[in-house]
Amino acid sequence: MALASVNLTKNQKTVLDILENSSEPLKAYTILFDIQKKGIKSPLQVYRALDKLIEIGKVHKIESRNSYVACKHEGCNAKTSTSFLICENCDSVTELTGNNLFSYFSKQAEKNNFNYKKHNLEIFGLCENCKLKN
Repeated sequence: MALASVNLTKNQKTVLDILENSSEPLKAYTILFDIQKKGIKSPLQVYRALDKLIEIGKVHKIESRNSYVACKHEGCNAKTSTSFLICENCDSVTELTGNNLFSYFSKQAEKNNFNYKKHNLEIFGLCENCKLKN
């Protein structure tokens, strides 16, 4: 994935690389365990890197699993409002990238006199591969 014009620190690049090469969401301590050889020794360093990567849209947090995934969509602007399909069998994660969910939730909030700011939607089921196996 191109890093665009963002200048990442060594720790941020290391954490992003681990996430980009993972086939599943990773917890912060799993990331720490995987990269201790590269000089990152404390959980705080991992969390700081993750916070910045989330802030710039390179990483998303899967709240229900307390884990993280690298964003695979170039130019993703979902920094605060994210939507994912999560396979209950293999833990694969697919990010939904349409802008229509933000619009839909905004309209629903307006109808209910609610000030909508962001969402984190996680939809659980079976991915195509696991569905075919069952």
